[in-house]
Amino acid sequence: MGDHGNMRCDGHERSVGPATDQLPGTVGADSPTPAEDQNLHPRRVSSFRSRGSSLTERQQRAWDKSWPTYGRLAREADGARPPLDPTAWFGRSAPLILEIGCGTGTSTAAMALQEPDFDVLAVEVYRKGLAQLLSAIDREGIENIRLIRGDALDVLEYLLPSGSLTAARVFFPDPWPKSRHHKRRLLQAGTVALLSDRLRPGGTLHVATDHANYAEHIAEVGDNEPTLRRLELGDPRIPVSVNRPTTKFEGKAHTVGSTINDFVWERL
Repeated sequence: MGDHGNMRCDGHERSVGPATDQLPGTVGADSPTPAEDQNLHPRRVSSFRSRGSSLTERQQRAWDKSWPTYGRLAREADGARPPLDPTAWFGRSAPLILEIGCGTGTSTAAMALQEPDFDVLAVEVYRKGLAQLLSAIDREGIENIRLIRGDALDVLEYLLPSGSLTAARVFFPDPWPKSRHHKRRLLQAGTVALLSDRLRPGGTLHVATDHANYAEHIAEVGDNEPTLRRLELGDPRIPVSVNRPTTKFEGKAHTVGSTINDFVWERL
């Protein structure tokens, strides 16, 4: 998710809205029924791009083995959205990082390994990307990542209380470049205010984008949020790493001359 619709950056699939592939725990083509789709994301303008994809044999094995331990739905089949208990889920009390749109999890896994004293909640819509991250968790023996499948706004509104996060990350969200689609962008003023509320004082919001127009929009909504203050990337007040791994997509963006914009705001 960084609301990724095409493969982006670390293999992120642009998504943050409701899942349009099959619900976790089931096997087969990733296509929900209309009832499932409505249950995941009723009456809300979505910021995802519809796609279907099935898991490879290896990904299905990783899913079957690790999802019951490391994963959960943002919204259960009956519509319930029980609050998270990170201490119980991770088995310890540690500063919490939320990553919206982990995609295939290349950055998520690498940064979690660099920061073993932090716990990471990775939110993604697409099961295929989550399965790839589960494979990395198993392969690398990573213990400080947990996965949530579903709408990031459900996670922010219902699963996390105010002041619960040390940091939030949104890397390469879908820019929805056409003007008529701008309402689908994840990072609107209301979402930024909600993200800020979930940060503890001194916590940070880190956003990265390769799209110039979306960068202007993100900068505007972030700077206009009265509870946030912009920081430079090297500011010592930032409590977590801002060193993202350079991924295949980002390398291609540099090759074609696209500017990568990173923004960091501190919760006042």
